[in-house]
Amino acid sequence: MTRQEKTAVIEELKGKFAEAPFFYVADSSAMTVEQINKLRKLFYEKGIEMKVVKNTLARKALEDAPGEKNFVALFDSLKGPTALLFTDVANLPAKIIKEFRKDGNRPLIKAAYIDTAVFIGDEQLDALAKLKSKEDLLSQLLALLNSPMSTLMTQLGSGGQNVMGVLKTLEERG
Repeated sequence: MTRQEKTAVIEELKGKFAEAPFFYVADSSAMTVEQINKLRKLFYEKGIEMKVVKNTLARKALEDAPGEKNFVALFDSLKGPTALLFTDVANLPAKIIKEFRKDGNRPLIKAAYIDTAVFIGDEQLDALAKLKSKEDLLSQLLALLNSPMSTLMTQLGSGGQNVMGVLKTLEERG
């Protein structure tokens, strides 16, 4: 790889790291080509970009990011074979990997970056898979906001029936 090609890859990675609020650092070594292609297809179908990179290039791209991003915590994870997974949904790669690993024990998660929080190690897979997505949180919030209104409408509706029943009884009594 020439110096210009390396520079181009670093610039591309800088852009990806700047744009992606969530990304995973994974190890897909010891997987067959068929398994990797199947995994790539699953990721692609769900809108996750899988990119195999050299650790030194990824590290250089991360080093140039602002300090508040907390990318320094990921540096120790950039050893050995590395695949980066860029996503817009924090828990989706973990869910796909968990499902995929029913047939084996790969790929491994080296680290995950979730809105400045860093999860290190494969033992974090369950915690990452259980994270709520933005859509899940919004639906829960809407349900909570809607609940008092539904209760109020139900009570007003049943109250109206009770009032009508009382008026009807009074009318019959004359």
